[in-house]
Amino acid sequence: MDRLDIVYLHDPDDHRRQAAEEAMPTLAALRDQGVIGAGMNQSAMLARFLRETAADVVMLAGRHTLLDQSALDDVLPAARDLDKSVVAVSVFDSGLLSRDRPTEGMKYDHRDAQPALVGRARAIAEVCAAHGTALPAAAIAFPYTHPSIINVTLGMRTPEQVGRNVELHEQRVPDGLWDDLRAQGLIRSDVLAGHGGGRGERCL
Repeated sequence: MDRLDIVYLHDPDDHRRQAAEEAMPTLAALRDQGVIGAGMNQSAMLARFLRETAADVVMLAGRHTLLDQSALDDVLPAARDLDKSVVAVSVFDSGLLSRDRPTEGMKYDHRDAQPALVGRARAIAEVCAAHGTALPAAAIAFPYTHPSIINVTLGMRTPEQVGRNVELHEQRVPDGLWDDLRAQGLIRSDVLAGHGGGRGERCL
């Protein structure tokens, strides 16, 4: 390869100053074309990277999912205001949204999911089923409800997971699903309506 499309600073949570004042300017100086970015599990610092550094794109892990829309408070408005981009990862929330019917013992945010979260995931799954959609397919499609999210990237360990995720990507998820989830209080009321069908640049 003679160029890189995207370079991320991975998890600079405890090194914000060095990342913002040293690493990002260096990457910007090296950039002739393409984009640079940062990736982490929190959204507030990503918003600062977009507002205060040369980052064109950030990778957001687990903060704009069917169970957690906290990125609507910081990084997504920053991206929209500045015409910058966000790549969403960890859309299955460490596993809780990876099956049609969530069960006890599944993981959320790398820990055992609390019963209340399992119950909420089940309620979302029921609404998905009523719309003819599987919960994991909705989890993949959901981030695209925000126009600044240009890509959903999934991690996979086996060929079977690759095949399954391709099928999930190809499932049609109706916009009415988001309307019903909002009406039932299962996602935030400020999740944008009618933007979820575009799917952005689909990448596994």
